[in-house]
Amino acid sequence: MEPRHLLGIEPLERGEIERILRSARALREVLRGPSKKRDDLRGKTVINLFFENSTRTRVSFEMAAKILGADAINWSASGSSQSKGETFLDTLRTLEAMRPDVLVIRHGASGSAGLAARHLGCAVVNAGDGAHEHPTQALLDALTLEDHLGSLDGKRVAIVGDVAHSRVARSTSLCLRRLGATVVLCGPKTMLPSAAWEGVEMVHDLRQALGEADAVIALRIQTERIGESLFPSAREYARFFGLSRRTLAWAKEGAVVLHPGPINRGVEIEPDVADGDRSLILHQVESGVAIRMAVLLRAAGKLEEDSHG
Repeated sequence: MEPRHLLGIEPLERGEIERILRSARALREVLRGPSKKRDDLRGKTVINLFFENSTRTRVSFEMAAKILGADAINWSASGSSQSKGETFLDTLRTLEAMRPDVLVIRHGASGSAGLAARHLGCAVVNAGDGAHEHPTQALLDALTLEDHLGSLDGKRVAIVGDVAHSRVARSTSLCLRRLGATVVLCGPKTMLPSAAWEGVEMVHDLRQALGEADAVIALRIQTERIGESLFPSAREYARFFGLSRRTLAWAKEGAVVLHPGPINRGVEIEPDVADGDRSLILHQVESGVAIRMAVLLRAAGKLEEDSHG
C-alpha cells in the first residue's frame, strides 16, 4: 500500500483520529504484556531524524519501531554533516537514498515535515515542527483523556500557559475539538496568539479557564523559542497561571491534569500536583509509545482496517 504521511492533525477527520486511537489502545496491551515484540514491520527501516533535543518523543518512536520489529536508526543534528553546512533537503535526499520506509522528523522550522513529504518518496511523520504542529502528542493526549473521561463529546479542557509558542497547544486543540470537546486557552496576553483560533475560547484569567473544566493541560514555557521575557518573573507566573492545589480547586471535582513535558516544577505546575493522584503525566508517556506504534503502522500502510479503507 502507499505510505501515509502524518504531517498534522488538521488534515485528519474525526473517523481517522478515532481509528488511530482504537488501534493504539489495542497495541498498548502489547506494551503491557510479558513479551514486547511483534513482527508487523519486520524488514522495514525507520529513521528518527531529530534536529531538536528530545527525550520522550525520540525514545518512544524508537521503542515503538523496535516493538513492531522494524530497524530503528536515530539521527541527530549534532555531529552530522549539518554542522558542515549541508542543507536540510540535501540531508533528506541523502537519507532517502538509503531507502528507509519511514522518516520521523523533528525540526525547529514550521512546515519542515511538509517540505520533506513533498520531496521524498517514503512516509514522513511529523514529530514536531517549530510552533506549527505536534500531531502524535495531540493523539496521545486524546487517548489519555478518553481512558479517564470516556467520550470527549461535551467535555471541557483548559490548556494553560505559553500557547503562542506551543505546537502542542495547536495540535491538541484541533484534535480534542474534532472529538467533540470544548477547548479554552489561558495564559498571559503575551503568551496567547494574537489572532483568535476558530472555535476556541481565549481568556487571561485562570479561575475563568478552569471553571467547569474536566481536564487541564499545563504547558511548558518555551524559553528556547522566546527572544525576550514575556512575564516579569517565574514566581509571578506561578502565582497567576501555575497549577497548584489552590488553583486546581477551581476546576470540576476530580478534574485530571496533563503536561507534555518536560516539566518546570514550581513554575507551570507544583510538584504535589504533578505527582498527585489527579496527574496523568506518566500515563501520557505510556500512551505515547502506543500512539507511535499505531502511527508507524499507518505510515507503512499496515494499520488495522487499512484493507477496508
